[in-house]
This record gives sequence, structure tokens and C-alpha cells, in this order.
Amino acid sequence: MNNAVNDGVWSGSWVAERLGVRLVGDDELTEMLGLALRRNPKRAHLLVSNVLGKHVPQSPSVVYGAGFALGRRVRELLGADEAARAVVLGYAETATGLGHSVADGIGLAPYLHSTRRPVAGVARAGGFEESHSHATSHLLLPEDPALLVGDGPLVLVDDEFSTGNTVLNTIRDLHERYPRRRYVVVALVDMRSAADAGRLEEFAREIGARVDLVAAASGTVRLPEGVLEKGQALVARYEAESAARGRVSSAAPSGLVAQFPAPLKQGVAAPSSEEATESIEADVHDHPLGARGTARPAPTGPHPDDEPTAPHVTRVDLFWPQGLPDGGRHGFTPAHRARLENALPAMAARLAEALPESARRVHVLGFEELMYAPLRLARELEQSAEGVEVRYSTTTRSPVLAVDDPGYAIRTRLVFPAHDDPADGPGERYAYNVAGAGFDAVIAVVDSTADTPELHAPEGLLAQLAAHAPHVLLAVVPSYVPGPLAIPERPSMLPEPLRGPAFSSYAPEEVGWLLQDLSDVTLEAPTEEREEAIQSGGAHYAESLPVEYQPSEQYQELFQAALAESAARLAQAAGAVTEIVLAERSPRPVLVSLARAGTPVGVLMRRWAQFRHGLELPHYAVSIVRGRGIDANALRYLAAHHDPRDVVFVDGWTGKGAITRELTAAIGEFEASDGITGFDPEIAVLADPGSCVRTYGTRDDYLIPSACLNSTVSGLISRTVLRADLVGPHDYHGAKFYRELAGADVSVAFLDAVSARFPEVVDAVDATAKELLSGDREPTWEGWAAVERISEEYGIHDVNLVKPGVGETTRVLLRRVPWKILARAGAGADLDHVRLLAEQRGVPVEEVAELPYTCVGLIHPKYTRGATGADGRAVNV
Repeated sequence: MNNAVNDGVWSGSWVAERLGVRLVGDDELTEMLGLALRRNPKRAHLLVSNVLGKHVPQSPSVVYGAGFALGRRVRELLGADEAARAVVLGYAETATGLGHSVADGIGLAPYLHSTRRPVAGVARAGGFEESHSHATSHLLLPEDPALLVGDGPLVLVDDEFSTGNTVLNTIRDLHERYPRRRYVVVALVDMRSAADAGRLEEFAREIGARVDLVAAASGTVRLPEGVLEKGQALVARYEAESAARGRVSSAAPSGLVAQFPAPLKQGVAAPSSEEATESIEADVHDHPLGARGTARPAPTGPHPDDEPTAPHVTRVDLFWPQGLPDGGRHGFTPAHRARLENALPAMAARLAEALPESARRVHVLGFEELMYAPLRLARELEQSAEGVEVRYSTTTRSPVLAVDDPGYAIRTRLVFPAHDDPADGPGERYAYNVAGAGFDAVIAVVDSTADTPELHAPEGLLAQLAAHAPHVLLAVVPSYVPGPLAIPERPSMLPEPLRGPAFSSYAPEEVGWLLQDLSDVTLEAPTEEREEAIQSGGAHYAESLPVEYQPSEQYQELFQAALAESAARLAQAAGAVTEIVLAERSPRPVLVSLARAGTPVGVLMRRWAQFRHGLELPHYAVSIVRGRGIDANALRYLAAHHDPRDVVFVDGWTGKGAITRELTAAIGEFEASDGITGFDPEIAVLADPGSCVRTYGTRDDYLIPSACLNSTVSGLISRTVLRADLVGPHDYHGAKFYRELAGADVSVAFLDAVSARFPEVVDAVDATAKELLSGDREPTWEGWAAVERISEEYGIHDVNLVKPGVGETTRVLLRRVPWKILARAGAGADLDHVRLLAEQRGVPVEEVAELPYTCVGLIHPKYTRGATGADGRAVNV
């Protein structure tokens, strides 16, 4: 285990030699535990865990794995049926992350941890005292009191099981209120004496319940007579020598941190064992109780770290899922666990992108009771960031002496003021073994209650970290505040958008997908079968997916040539439509792409806004299905997070305007059903050859290379799916992430090729936008008229089977059963890929002199697998 043994020296030897303390038991004890000193009238020594992630920085995989393995052992002990009915309770502050990891190992168990932070409006469901702690009162504040009701096993988790008093107090309090038949006590180490071991069994008989114990290692601490007095004397000597010699300068060259707390100034060097010069902090209880109050909300307006006197800190927005608890203070259910697992890859990716490229040793620092969320983020970062060594620990309320000696568990200490307005008044807080550890970057993870001016003050935690690490990042997790319990007509908190790299190959900030992931569902069907089912009325096109077209080498070469040829033209159109949106629709629009063709365009618009105006626009992708409307749950999410008046729907291009009409009707229906107004159904598009919208970059019908391919140019995301057995009334529409096609993915390459041309088209964009803004852009719907004419002229009698424009024609060739292609006479390179696809599928290309589009794709009318259409007209079958 890391930090258990330094150069062959056990990290408890310093205390053992001076106080005569001995650890006796399993061989693993000295690997798992070190020793330190603290001023505490009840216990002088402190067992310092090397696998807990509290005082000693450790690999997050080791920390999480230790708790998860204990959870698996509990599951085996209980059996599957009992484990499914269990509830896990962890102890604040030290074991909140350990208990949560144990709950994960059990699998289906909800989790709750005790807390020392009262929350206004949340009733206390229980409490107990921790006899040996420097801070004793534990509160139980479940959002749903029913969490503690039931006869399933209650699993109690602490880092160490020493006397058993804390556990007995807990069970006694809870058993009187919510009696159960079985309890399981879980700890990393069981350090009870022989006398204490018998007390648990006696207590179990007294209450008439079974109590089991699961621990990773066991033993006991042998304390010589008078050890408490000797420890207090040792601490007193340090204090006296410190007073005689004075404080060490905060600019100490060692970069290590002193252990004394007052006055609250920059941390300084910890003493070596030879010097023995510094004092231990006063216990938290030495401070009189301050004014009691509720948790302070996150400050608004400019952050204190923007002030000249504050350290430079990079703030990272995690996009933490809305409504997801930050931990187990108010309960954490299996459904919460699933949401977190889904969101973790994208959040860790945001942290990784914010780190400097030179960072090779990174520390993730959690905050007191907020242990689990930082742990999971650190573990995800450790697993995904190549070449980066990640360590994890958290800050703490516990004052411990720091001694810079390899035989002592607490080598350095940072001291800073509490920054979450604690109920027991102001006081010092600590971060151990972080200073002097050589970290290239430290990521501090706090909840929003703790994101206060004290955190950002010159003597605050961030300043202390900045003095000992070249890069400091701050990630704030929203503090979860329970609302009134009710059964809503629909879930009040819709899932957060999916983001890359967990879903799509786009960077997480480029787009959030308001979709559900159906990657594990088989939805593909042969094109001919789909066409027959769709045209016969046996299925809707959105109920299945076509088999993904895999382009030939020749076709890929055409795509690359088309991209090189049209990149500047695309950049100009993307810039022009963005400028129109900013000028007419909203100064800070929320871009909402219609998945999937609109998504690359939405990303390009977002990139232009950042390039030209420094704006970081929100961007989402939502599903709209012809004949079924837009995803109403996606609209509900947008309305809950943004002003609907700022939402701008984005698509790639218009054909005959069917989706424009669909969106207008769907928004009207949504307003009637939900009473939410403000969404503007007009779509912003890159190209509007059908003259269907007012907001566009061009009305030319030319090749947009993103239309040439399917998922491999759209973030590896499938077309959206809407099927009753997969998408419930409270679910987002679905889509698949084709991870297996990563080798052929050109999604980001397409975006980069276009946005690389932004600097050279600035003047052209300005001129185009000025011309469009001053001109007549009213839709003429000439495209729709042309489609109706073609439908009748060719005996099709169904406008849905006529797909006008280069983009729509390409889709016909890739995803449907094409009948023929109409090409404008003289059309050039823009149709090279269309001609190649048509040749590959044996589809005739007919040149037409008078055609408002560059080309039109005709889907085989009234298709069955026996139809041929050999005479050039619709076949009656």
C-alpha cells in the first residue's frame, strides 16, 4: 500500500517508539495503518489509514476498491435476496466515501450517511454520539424517512471498529425507532480489545437481533499505562518549544506546511523529528460556539478568485446532473447511482481537458463529508487519463500533529479557515500530506455550500494549495437540498444530457444529447425490409435503424475532396447564420440541434460564436420525428434550465420544409399540453434551398459534406429512435452510439477542417450577414411547390417519397430504397458522390433542365421487394 512504508520505515514507528504503542494482529495492519498524535482528552494517538483517502493521498482505485470489496463480502454474507433489501449507513465525516463504496459493492442498496451539517427544512430522523471524536454529534437527515423503515438488514460502515461504542449508540438509537432483525457492521480494520469484542454479541442478544461484523483486517492497539498522559506531555513539549522559538516563516523553502492553526495565515514548514519545534493545533472544541445557522448558498456575482489578491484558480464546470445528490447526506438510491455512472466519463473528461499538458502527478482533494463524488471523479480520471498519476484525499476537521519524518503518518499539513459556515461556529480545517508531495496540479472538489468567500480568501484553502502546487483547479458540485416529498405526474428531474466521450465522439462541451442511450439494443434491419414495412404501414421509420453504410475507399476519397473544396464556403455559411441568430434571436442563444443532421452545424455555430465573440453558448441535440413531433421531455428539460425565448433550433439544411412544419405543429401542441410558452419554432439552418426559413447562411443547394456520411460524421450517433417498448412517456427519445466505428470516424476532423477556415472568411461573413439582415428573407416555399409538382409528374402521389436537395438525396441513397435520381442539367462536382452511390446501387440518374434544386432523390414508390420500376414510372403493386 502506498505511504504505509517509506524506505522500509513503518509510518507508525515514530509514535510507537516515543509512546510504546504497538499494533498486534493481521500482517496487513502495518500496511493499512500508520500512527500520528493529536490533542484529544480521550485518546492521544490516531490510527491513520493508508487506504481510506482521508489523511493520506492514495490511488483512487485503491480507495474505492477497498470499500467495494467489503461491499461484495457483505453481499455474499447476506445472500442476494437479503442484500437487495439492505440499507447502508456510513459515518461522518471519515467514512462517508467508504460507506458509499460499500453500498456500490452490495449493488442494490440505498445509501445514507450521518452528517454534522444541519440543513434547514429537513427533519432529523435520528442521531447519536461518537465518544472518542473531537466532534461528536451525528445527525441523520434522509430526504425520505422511509429509507430507515423496514426489516431488511442495516449495514453500518466506519473506517475503524475500535471500542464499538459508536456502533452501539447508533443501533440503540435506530432500533428503538426502526427495529430490524439484522445488522452488519463493516470496517476497514477491527481493532477491538478482547473485552470490547464480547460487548457486541451481548448487545445483540439484548435487542434480539443478529449483528455480524465484516472487516478487511483485524488486530488491536496495545497501549502502555499512562500513554494518554505521555502523549499530552509530548504535545505540550512541542507547544512550549514552538512558543520559545517563534513561528517559522511562511516562505519556508521546504514547501511543507506547519501544524499550528492560529493566527490563520499561510501555512509553513512542518518540523522534523529532530527539531521538534512546532505545536499542535487547539482542538475544535476549544473555540466557543459561534452563531448557528443554515448552510450558506453559493455566492453570486464575481467570484473572489477574480480579485487581484486571490490565487489564480481554474474553475471547471462539471455539468453535474441536475437533481442528483452530491452524496449520501440525504440518501442516495440505486437510480441515483445509475445516473452518476452515466455522467462520470464526461465529467472526468472535462477535468482532464482543464489540466495543463505538463501535469503528470495530479491530486484530487475532496472536502470533509464530500468524499464519494471526488473519489469517483478521481478514479474515472485515473482510468481515462493516460500518463497521469492520480492521487486522492480530502480535507478534514480533525486536528493532527504533523511531523516531517518517514516514520510518522502525517508529514505535512495545510491549515485554513472553515469555508462552509459550520453550525458549530468558525474554526480551522486541515489538508494532510498534500504540501511537499510534488503534485503538478491539485483539483479541489467542494459542494456549492462551501464555495464561499472564505474558500477564495488569501488565507483560504485555494491560496494554501496554490502556494504548493503550480496549478489549482476548482470543481463545484451543487449541494443537494431535498424538496417536499410528493408523487409528481411526471418525474420532476429529467436526466442530464449525455455527453462525449461516454456518448458520441464529440468533446463534452461541444454538445449535450437530450437522448437515452440504446446502444445495447439491436435496432438495425435490412434496408429493403424497412422500406417495405414503412410503406405498407406496418412500421414507422423511427422504430428501427438502417444498417450503417460503410463507405468504400473511393467514396471516402470523394468525401475528403468535397470537404477540402467546400470548407471555406461552409465556414462562411456557419458564420453568417450565427451572426443572424445573435443579431435577431438572442444575444446569448441556447443552440438546440435537431439530431442528428443538425448537430455538426450546431457545433460549428457554437465554435463561431466563441471564435468571433468569445461566447460559450450552450448546445444540445434533441430528437424530432416526422409524424410524431419533437421530444416533449427534451423541451421540458430546456424550459427548466433556460429561458425558452433564448432557444434557437438548428438543422443542417431544408429540403421541402417538412421538418419546419413538423416543429411548428409540435411546439403548438407542447404549449397547449404543458402551458410553457416562448419556444420559437423557426429553424436556423446552414443552407435553405427550399426557401422554408428566415434564418440561414445561404440558399444555394450545394454539397454539405456532413450529408455524405451517416454516424461517422455525426459523432458516431445513430438516427433517433422512437418506439413504445423502448421509450416511455417520461423518457427521452433514443439513439445508439456506434463505438465500434471509431476507426472510420471523421466527425471531429470535419468540424476542425471547417472551423480552421474561420479566420479567412471573417470579412465575407460580415458582408453576407449584413446583406441578409437588410434583405427580404421571407420564405417562398418554392421548394414545397416543386416537390408537389414532381410527385404528380412522376406518378408517386406522396410528397414524403420525394427528397429534394443534395443532402436529402444523399440520405435516400444511404438509408432508403432509391428509385431514381433527378439531377439538374450541368450540375458539377457537388454531385460526384451522388453519382457514385447511384452507380453502386444501380439507380438511374436522370438529368432535368428545369429543377430548383441541384438534385432530387425519389424513393421507390409503393415499395415491395418484387417491385422494379423498370419503366421509369411508379409501379402499381
